[in-house]
Amino acid sequence: QTDMTAKLSDELKSEMMKQIPLGKLGTVQDVANLALFLAGDDSAYLTGQVVQVDGGMVM
Repeated sequence: QTDMTAKLSDELKSEMMKQIPLGKLGTVQDVANLALFLAGDDSAYLTGQVVQVDGGMVM
């Protein structure tokens, strides 16, 4: 949920959420959490990955 999605109608948001298995729109914090993980030691063995931060919308 961002300033961009805040401008969407409730009807459109509801339709979008039907396509997201987790049932909610993502937040800036969701993306920040991934960035922190990738920048930390716990991701040291990851190479060349595309990580979708989309609640399962694209699988």
